[in-house]
Amino acid sequence: MGVIERNNVHVRGSGEIAMMFAHGFGCDQNMWRFVEPAFASDFRTVLFDHVGAGGSDLKAYSNSKYSTLGGYADDVVEIGHEIGLKDAVFVGHSVSCMIGVLAQQRAPGMFGRLVMIGPSARYIDDGDYVGGFSETQIEELLQFLESNHMGWSAQMAPVIMGNPDRPELGEELTNSFCRTDPEIAKAFARVTFKSDNRADLAKVDIPTLVLQCSEDIVASKPVGEFVHHSIPDSEMVILEATGHCPNLSAPDEAISVMRAFV
Repeated sequence: MGVIERNNVHVRGSGEIAMMFAHGFGCDQNMWRFVEPAFASDFRTVLFDHVGAGGSDLKAYSNSKYSTLGGYADDVVEIGHEIGLKDAVFVGHSVSCMIGVLAQQRAPGMFGRLVMIGPSARYIDDGDYVGGFSETQIEELLQFLESNHMGWSAQMAPVIMGNPDRPELGEELTNSFCRTDPEIAKAFARVTFKSDNRADLAKVDIPTLVLQCSEDIVASKPVGEFVHHSIPDSEMVILEATGHCPNLSAPDEAISVMRAFV
């Protein structure tokens, strides 16, 4: 199976420059449905699913390849080579922000700008570094997921989404989590929440936009500020939006800030 089929790649829009959208943990390309159309008239838009998510080929999943975020970055580069990306805009949500950082280093010239929505270079506190979670909290979270995927999804998705006054958003994320293959979800969660990409940030040598929600339980403001200050040519915008998924909860605000950057 080719890379296009493996990652369920869809290329739309028009324009000389491409814009690739990469979804976060427990999600798929459908999470961009409110954002991607806004750029389709000016960019060639690229949507895809990480292996194990959405319409990707589950048979392509490999525990060894995807034991680090580098395996997912390799897929991004492979997609980019297949469709001829050059100086493209990479838009990553959550864990895909760091996947984009790694992909940019693996394929210089493929991406000309990075947009990070809710990034975190490390979720676990470490000395003076504030990641937002203790090692014990992350381990408990992962053990809960491994023992009860459906229960974890139902409990955690609304918390991650935030916006309790709009329960339909949390319900959508819950359903997305529940659709994910449980074994792959457990493995991807461990890779996501145990990763440490702090040292990779200084190697980013293209203009970068950090979009930080005003309240985000997964990637708080100090986390976003660390990412911003660690990337040489970056700017940070704090959104009025709350929660971890402004691409769903506040797409108009996210689009406005992104448009000014690209």
